[in-house]
Amino acid sequence: MSKNIPRRRFIRSAALAACAASRTAQGIAQAVRASGKPTPLRFGIATYTFRNFSRAQLIAFSKQLHVYDLNCKDVKDHLPLDASLEAQALADYAAAGIKLHAAGVISFPTDDENDIRSKFDYAKRAGVPVIVAGDVAPAALPRIEKFVREYGIRFAIHNHGPEDGLYPSPFDVLKRVNDLDPRMGCCVDLGHAARAGSNLAEAIHAAGPRLFNVHIKDLTSFHDKQSQVAVGEGILPIREIFAALIAINYSGFVDLEYEIHPDSPVPGVIESLAFMRGVLDGMEYLTPTASWRVGKLAS
Repeated sequence: MSKNIPRRRFIRSAALAACAASRTAQGIAQAVRASGKPTPLRFGIATYTFRNFSRAQLIAFSKQLHVYDLNCKDVKDHLPLDASLEAQALADYAAAGIKLHAAGVISFPTDDENDIRSKFDYAKRAGVPVIVAGDVAPAALPRIEKFVREYGIRFAIHNHGPEDGLYPSPFDVLKRVNDLDPRMGCCVDLGHAARAGSNLAEAIHAAGPRLFNVHIKDLTSFHDKQSQVAVGEGILPIREIFAALIAINYSGFVDLEYEIHPDSPVPGVIESLAFMRGVLDGMEYLTPTASWRVGKLAS
C-alpha cells in the first residue's frame, strides 16, 4: 500500500469498488426504477487533479473513472496555450470521447489587450463555453467584458480563499461583476469559499445565473488549507450544496478538484465521486454513472 494513501481511505475506496462490482444488472435496474429522476447536476474533473500526469495518462484515468467531461488547464500537456500543440490535445480528447466544458484556471493579471485576446482565442479554439479565471486585475474587467461580448464566452472568476487579496469569496467576485455583462460571473471554489467564511448555500443563491462553474473539494477544518480530504470525509455540507445548486437550476458542471496526493490521486477521486453520487442517490436522483452501468450490463 502506498504511504501516500491513508489506510482508512484506501479501505473505504476498496469497499466502494467491491460493492459496485457486486451489483447485478437486475439490482441496478431496480434502483433506477426506484429513484426515477435524472440528476440535474453534472460532474466533471478539473485536470489540475492530475497535474503530475501526462495527457495520455489523464485520458486513461478518465476512461477508468467513466468521467468524460473535463475542465482543462495548461498544466503538463493537458491543454497547451500554443495553438498547434493545443490542436493535437483537442484531437486526442475527441478521439477518446472526452469533452471539454471549461478552460482554466487561467490568469488575467494585467489589462493587456493582446494577452487577454490570446487567452480568449485559446478558449475559442478549444470550443469551451466557459473561461475559469484567476488573478483577474480589476482594471482589466472592462476590457474583458468587451471580449466576452465579442467571443460569446462566459467568464467565471475563481475565488481563492483568504490568501486572495481580491477575490477570497464568491461574494467578492459578485461585487466586481454585478454591473457588467451577465456572462461575467463566478467559478465558486467551495473549499476556498468555506475558508473565507462564506455560507456556501447563500453564496450559490447569491451567484444565481452568474454561477458558471463549481470546483468541489472537502476539508476537515475551515481554518486550515492543508486539511483537504476526499469529498465526504470532511465537514463541507455536500447535500446542502447540491440542494442549493438544484434550487437555482444550475446548468454548469460540478468539477472535482482533488488537490492532495498528486502522485496517487485516483483512490481519492474514486471515493469522492462515489460519495457525490451517493448523495444524489439519497436525494432520489439517478446519476449518469448508474444509467451507464444499466446500459452496459443490459447489453
